[in-house]
Amino acid sequence: MTKKFFSRRDILKTGAAVTAASFSPVVLPSSVFGRDGVTAPSNKITLGIIGAGGRGRHDLKRFITQPDVQLRAICDVQRERRENCRNLVQREIGVKDCELYRDFRDLLERKDIDAVLIATGDHWHAHASIYAAQAGKDVYSEKPCAITIDLCRQLAKAMKRYGTIFQGGTQRRSLGNFKTAVDLARNGKLGKLKEVHAATYYLKVIYDWLPAQPAPDPDVIDWDLWLGPSPWRPYNYDYVKGSWRAHYDFDSGAKFHDWAAHTVDLCQWAVGADGSAPVKFWAKEHVLYGLYESGVKLISRPSGWMGLGNCAVRFEGEDGWVETGDSGKIAVYPDSLRSELAKDFGIYGKRKDGTHGEDPESHIRNFLDCVKTREQPVCNADVVCSTHIACHAAALAWLLKRELNFDPKNDNFINDEQANRLKTRAWREPWIV
Repeated sequence: MTKKFFSRRDILKTGAAVTAASFSPVVLPSSVFGRDGVTAPSNKITLGIIGAGGRGRHDLKRFITQPDVQLRAICDVQRERRENCRNLVQREIGVKDCELYRDFRDLLERKDIDAVLIATGDHWHAHASIYAAQAGKDVYSEKPCAITIDLCRQLAKAMKRYGTIFQGGTQRRSLGNFKTAVDLARNGKLGKLKEVHAATYYLKVIYDWLPAQPAPDPDVIDWDLWLGPSPWRPYNYDYVKGSWRAHYDFDSGAKFHDWAAHTVDLCQWAVGADGSAPVKFWAKEHVLYGLYESGVKLISRPSGWMGLGNCAVRFEGEDGWVETGDSGKIAVYPDSLRSELAKDFGIYGKRKDGTHGEDPESHIRNFLDCVKTREQPVCNADVVCSTHIACHAAALAWLLKRELNFDPKNDNFINDEQANRLKTRAWREPWIV
């Protein structure tokens, strides 16, 4: 289906054609046509950012250095953050005319914005993404992209309904060392795959409220808008400064998604389970397990790694194994596999191109290219949906302290009414999707 709005690029191209047909020639600088290494204005992707905290600014640095991106607007419910973000943009690229918004709906009403970067708190990601799709914007959303199983499915359906190019911020799918590890698993170099391991945090969940504090002026911090679709509770500054994690109303589930959204995603990819999930989940202390229909076991654990960096993964087959992490280093067994890695990895197993797991530049580039071609990015909404559903199901096994049988075709827990009730949450009006 087509979008509700024509993109800015379509309008500019149409306007250029009408002008050429109706008026006498005028002299324009060569940069207008993209010559001399400059991207023509009509080919630039105009961008807005929603959520300008630490991660949002980290991503934005990579966006604004791309030659075909033009930042137009910055939105955050905290005045200090939106002003800090504007200052960053001025320092990095000298742009001073970005509009600042407190309410993301005002940003989405702008017809001159093609795409949005969404880097709010977790509880806002899916809702903001769906509203952006309805407004005709393409979306790059930080993870976790939705905080319930049902919301994951709603997100995927909305992106398809509105023809939106969506990229989940699980950037490790775009990095060389992780892609190499997945290739070894998928191409049979490890023999028949037996286990896939995903690094995660130690799990934690908080149901209690923090002590109430006087709410600030909404222009300083808009507490009602910060809460958004989550249940109301009294203001406390610790929430908005970032200490909302592990609080059930704002978190995807026991902090599991913080790393699992990345590492379980890589395991899903290695197993060939995009679009699916394990059929059984259980937990022992802080280790979560899943069993795929193929018989491959998923093990999500916070410890016992080789020290190759955060967000580590390990794939084990009958004939060998591979482990890698954010450092870019890679370890393999047997030694015969080293010869296959020699081209890209040095003597110590460090990737020669210097990639690091927290750098989203190549992932952002994949998104921008897809905005132009309308092809699907590597972490499109369907990929993100299945990975996040697997994470949610695993977290529920830990929260409920029992084994759960799962039907990934219907997103349904088998013979477990309580688990099925926890697939969704009640959203606070007017934030109903």
